[in-house]
Amino acid sequence: MPFLDRLARWAAERPGDPAVACAGEAVTWAGLREAAAALAASGEPTGILRRPNGTDLAVRWAAGVAEERACAVLDPSWPPEQAAAVLRRCAPLLPAGPAPARLRDGDPASTFLVGLTSGTTSTPKGFARSRGSWQRSFEASAACFELGPHDRVLAPGPLSTSLNLYALSECLWTGAAFTTLPRFDVAAAHALIAGGGATRLVVVPTMLRVLAERGLAVGAGARGLTAVVCAGQPLDPATLAAARRWAPGAVIWEYYGAAELGFVAARRHDPGEPLDPGDTSVGAAFPGVELAVLDDAGRPVPEGRPGTIGVRSPFVCDGYLWGDDGLALARLGGTTTVGDRGFLRGGRLHVLGRAAEMIVTGGHNVYPHEVEAALTAVPGVAAAVVVGLPDRTRGQRVVAGVLPAPDDDGARLDRTRLHAGLAGRLAPAKLPHRYVRLTELPLTAGGKISRRLLRERLLEGDPRARPLD
Repeated sequence: MPFLDRLARWAAERPGDPAVACAGEAVTWAGLREAAAALAASGEPTGILRRPNGTDLAVRWAAGVAEERACAVLDPSWPPEQAAAVLRRCAPLLPAGPAPARLRDGDPASTFLVGLTSGTTSTPKGFARSRGSWQRSFEASAACFELGPHDRVLAPGPLSTSLNLYALSECLWTGAAFTTLPRFDVAAAHALIAGGGATRLVVVPTMLRVLAERGLAVGAGARGLTAVVCAGQPLDPATLAAARRWAPGAVIWEYYGAAELGFVAARRHDPGEPLDPGDTSVGAAFPGVELAVLDDAGRPVPEGRPGTIGVRSPFVCDGYLWGDDGLALARLGGTTTVGDRGFLRGGRLHVLGRAAEMIVTGGHNVYPHEVEAALTAVPGVAAAVVVGLPDRTRGQRVVAGVLPAPDDDGARLDRTRLHAGLAGRLAPAKLPHRYVRLTELPLTAGGKISRRLLRERLLEGDPRARPLD
């Protein structure tokens, strides 16, 4: 079961307690179950959801997965053409006139979610997720992250992303109160943390960075937070340091995973724990997951040597429903992989990024993440995004976009200073050939850094990425 039988339990035990809230609207456990049960019994189509954040989406999500039903949650910000392409592919899988259903969980082996990869201009791939895979995930994540019925979780990002949709569902399973926002809003999030009683925060690192830095600037601390769960991209040292100052009593969890794989590795940062900016690991294997780093033939590589990250896990999806090119989700050496590259050292996983993002320059392999991690350790750099651009001599040249720190307007950042700051952190062959100053980070609608978007801006001469001398 994913969460509907548990929802019935909370509705019976705590009928008047808040279950889901958004922008001043709230629904109790009893109200949520009653509304979702009525919707499921009505036979109204709920298989495809393309709605903004809100309590109505939570009701429709619960009704959409009742018994043997399956549901797809689309990003409402997608362009019409992209949304239409996904709808065409979903139509044969999700009947327009579903049979009435009771609000209860179905067979653990059955598909309940048509998951969607984070598409931008191309059509997202669709994959099948079983009820049993999320049931096992809830059991593991609630124990690992110490989430319980007493918690009040704030996830201010879009519920169409796997991070936030999972957070909502995990709360329905554990009995924790869930709060979201119509759209990401720093002031509104601060108000909910300061006066709304939020005890936990679920965000991507870019959102955490903004919340922490602006909170520190205006004196809006987050001393009531007991935990922060962060995923979607690596948690850089500067963001972690800012979050520590902003929420000094919170355990900060970062985890690495993929929509198709579920949880892979996790790392816990306890309050007061010394910061080690040189440690770029994402932690040890998540409970229940077996990690491996393999060569192209599927053989384990020696510790510290890069290879393809593979997992043996109960959390893996059931495969693609469309868009399977045999590369994005594959079997290798008895493991499942999405093509991410990394290495193991001392039992901890270090993620270098997707093989497709690797930059080959002058015969050397350069992973954007390792350059970005080194750049964010340079004083004056708030964030960095690295891409490869075509080069007739080298094949590709490494281009680094740097966002100045709040107390540095960029005037002090130049090529010489950045190169000096990278001395000893990167091999000479991995040093950027060109730097640009970013006025803003290139982000997806879900708040993740988009290298594709930066590459487009550079090729188009976009003023948001200007050359840095």
